[in-house]
Amino acid sequence: MLEVQELEKLMSEVESDRVERKESISDPEKIRQAICAYANDLPDHRAPGYIFIGANNAGNPVSLPITDQLLLTLSNMRSDGNILPLPYMTVEKVTLKGVPVAVVEVHPSDMPPVRLRGQVWIRVGPRRATATLQEERVLTERQVAGSRTFDHRPCPDATLDDLLVESFRSEYLPRVVDEGVIAQNDRSAEEQLASLRFFDLRRRTPTYAGVLVFGKDPLNFMPGAFIQFVRFDGVTLADSVQDEKPITGNLLTQLLQIDNLLPLQIRTARASARGLRHEEGSDYPMAAVRELTLNAIMHRVYEATNSPVRINWFADRIEIQNPGGLYGQVTPENYERVSDYRNPVLAEVMKALGYVERFGTGITRANTALKANGNPPAEFTFEATHVLVTIRRRA
Repeated sequence: MLEVQELEKLMSEVESDRVERKESISDPEKIRQAICAYANDLPDHRAPGYIFIGANNAGNPVSLPITDQLLLTLSNMRSDGNILPLPYMTVEKVTLKGVPVAVVEVHPSDMPPVRLRGQVWIRVGPRRATATLQEERVLTERQVAGSRTFDHRPCPDATLDDLLVESFRSEYLPRVVDEGVIAQNDRSAEEQLASLRFFDLRRRTPTYAGVLVFGKDPLNFMPGAFIQFVRFDGVTLADSVQDEKPITGNLLTQLLQIDNLLPLQIRTARASARGLRHEEGSDYPMAAVRELTLNAIMHRVYEATNSPVRINWFADRIEIQNPGGLYGQVTPENYERVSDYRNPVLAEVMKALGYVERFGTGITRANTALKANGNPPAEFTFEATHVLVTIRRRA
């Protein structure tokens, strides 16, 4: 965040296209639009944009109470899934001209275009607008390969023929792009895929995310891109196998298979209660098992490994292991409250398809479900090469 003097100067610059002022948060949609526009940085300032909450159009504070709840509401706009990919932004309470003001600092995204519920918002002088087709193309072409995450990089051996383009157009595109934009039917398949980071227009090849999500056979390019499920008739790997299933295909197929497979593994028993009444209880809460499995799929590493996500189901516990250690800002001390994304494009896909409700809260939701069902909290083991989650059976 800038120094106070610089922020006061920016707040007073009524003609600047890097500044918005709001007297309150009564219209959160306009604040989200501004966040989206600054993240896209169409003017190519390569510098943050600022939203001053509690300031009028003249650039003066209005003495709005800057409460913890107001700051939390602004911070949550980053991770509530309405703006994708996740913007890089900070929110602080700063005293400007002697009065507290909430300042939202939004950095340009290195994965444009950024969308708010399917629409690309940009800054045009002192006002916001939705991007035209040409402006969206400019943003798409601005993506910098050197700064991309693995899922956003081009897959050099793949071609458009390796993707199920019709699946992309019918199953995914309507969920993430505004109907009016889709109606502009002069865009090629490559341009539509590129706008959502599934294709690299410069190299004329799909990205790894494109292959993983819509590929005809992702294993041709990433041999470890599958889930290995094994159910054991005991508590060790040496015990006999009851069931074994490799879950393959692209991500859309794998997620459907997981949703069909996991509920079949949950066992429900009738337990006696008071009088003649009986209560049913499951050995594991489905919500927790599903949440932690999806977490492993989202955060796994794909490069430099042929290892799959492993789900080992024992008589007394479930072990879910994903290749790749902790990523970015996440540490063994803060993993329950801090999130970072090794595969942000895949995370965006899972949110758009409804598999992720909200970013950064999966572990909390899983432990809440475990507690309600009578299970111990999930146990996490962090290694340099993998993360192991252990879910103990209900006593």
